[in-house]
Amino acid sequence: MDTSYPREDHLPPPPHKRQPSAPASGSPMPRDHLLWSVFNTLYMNFCCLGFVALAFSVKARDRKVSGDVEAARQLSSKARCYNALATAGSVVLPLLLAALVITGAIHLSKLAQESVSFFAYQFSGADEEDK
Repeated sequence: MDTSYPREDHLPPPPHKRQPSAPASGSPMPRDHLLWSVFNTLYMNFCCLGFVALAFSVKARDRKVSGDVEAARQLSSKARCYNALATAGSVVLPLLLAALVITGAIHLSKLAQESVSFFAYQFSGADEEDK
């Protein structure tokens, strides 16, 4: 009796999945930086770098759970890089902007004081010549 569909006992073996590689005895499991990524996504999402870091962190955690340590290590490194960029951009740029505003205000106040003293001197000198 011949059938057109394959029977279960004659099915080809499933394709081999990547075998989970055990970490070397001295190397620790890679960190996925998920908490840092969530914090950057919620509070410090400079140029959407927090979302990118969160995506790489979730991928790194998935790879770590599935046992692919090398891919998890690479994705973890990318997540750490994007988290560092998001944190630096969200902390450094407002500080730089505040420094520029403060120095600009100081410069304008000095300029205003010099112009007031210049005009006061010029007008007072002209008044004495008329007398």
